[in-house]
Amino acid sequence: MFCEIASGESPASFVYKDEAMLAFLDIQPVNRGHLLVVPRAHRTLMHEYDDVTLHRTWQLVGRMAMALRTCGLPVEGINILVADGEAAFQDVPHFHVHVIPRTSGDGFGLTFPPGYESPPARPELDAVASTVRSAVG
Repeated sequence: MFCEIASGESPASFVYKDEAMLAFLDIQPVNRGHLLVVPRAHRTLMHEYDDVTLHRTWQLVGRMAMALRTCGLPVEGINILVADGEAAFQDVPHFHVHVIPRTSGDGFGLTFPPGYESPPARPELDAVASTVRSAVG
């Protein structure tokens, strides 16, 4: 779907576009002004992009967040959301970043799993950090 938008085959309400990046309104917005920031190059998951594309993506996310805060729409806060993979609720198989304007009481929220209120002990956190650190290199 996003490749069709990037090529001009499908319509979108663009806020920004250049040779590498797009920002347009989500067709199923959480709130008015909900944007998607999308690299033109098709990759499904974030880690499949090179550092330059990722840098440009996050720069544009920041610019879009500032634009939302200053454009006159009701914005008290902003959620930046990436659904990276099906288990993370990615429903379009093209990496993208949601920039969602928020107001108090807008009805959007996050549900935490059972046990969230009881954080793990430091040794468990340290063990997980060690596991992840070994993959960082």
